[in-house]
Amino acid sequence: MSLKKVNKIQPDNFEFNSNNLDLAKKILSKYPADKMKSAVMPLLYLAQKQNDNWIPLSAMKYIAKFLSMPYIKVYEVATFYSMYNLSPVGKYYIQVCTTTPCMIRGAYKLVDVCKKKISQKEKELSKNQQCSWVEVECLGACINAPMVQINDEYYEDLNTTKFSEIIEDILSDKKPKSGSYRGRINSEPENNRITLLNNKNA
Repeated sequence: MSLKKVNKIQPDNFEFNSNNLDLAKKILSKYPADKMKSAVMPLLYLAQKQNDNWIPLSAMKYIAKFLSMPYIKVYEVATFYSMYNLSPVGKYYIQVCTTTPCMIRGAYKLVDVCKKKISQKEKELSKNQQCSWVEVECLGACINAPMVQINDEYYEDLNTTKFSEIIEDILSDKKPKSGSYRGRINSEPENNRITLLNNKNA
């Protein structure tokens, strides 16, 4: 595992806003009194969402105090898991799946779009600081390949034209429509089902 790069420029303070403070308390209520420290992962993710997709050191210290645990323990979790970003990735964080099913259906063409429209390097912010991109392993939507995840949403059945339009929206701070870009619902067959039908052709 490579060491994750912590951003050099750090905010002085962090605390949950009122909505996230309520959510944090609800999260804690799900844990036994002697297991509160186990809530560190969802609280880190909550902090990341509040802070435009990355976790500053001040947020780790805040969470450590919130859970009455050593700061180094929070730091260890945040630096271990790939789901946590320790430097700015932009308001829109684009994860391009390049595992085999997506790869053979054009994932690297989507990577080329990212290089052309966002930045040549992974995790490098676009010129307007709006977004960045990274290659990732399987995101579990193989049947709808090629696909990407942008923040918490999946964008599936992509081609270079559709993906370019998505990137243009993001660069203009417009949230694009998530889901299939070939009009499918979830993972349904494009030409309707041909199995498990109650007819002679089933």
